[in-house]
Amino acid sequence: MAEKTEEKKFTAEMTVKEALNMHPESSMVLAGYHLGGCSSCGVNEIETLEQVCNGYGIPLDALLASLNSLLEEN
Repeated sequence: MAEKTEEKKFTAEMTVKEALNMHPESSMVLAGYHLGGCSSCGVNEIETLEQVCNGYGIPLDALLASLNSLLEEN
């Protein structure tokens, strides 16, 4: 019997900390959107990706697409 494996993916409800822990390059993607890349634009790790996007005016769909593209690279 084959086991059903859950597909990993970044979601709007995921916290920043969860996103950072999911893939080693996720911090670089966030920095590309000017999120958490410097002391003046630090993000709170307990906020969700959706909350961060809303707070900084970042298109959520674009951020999620960029993060999820990390999971497609193998």
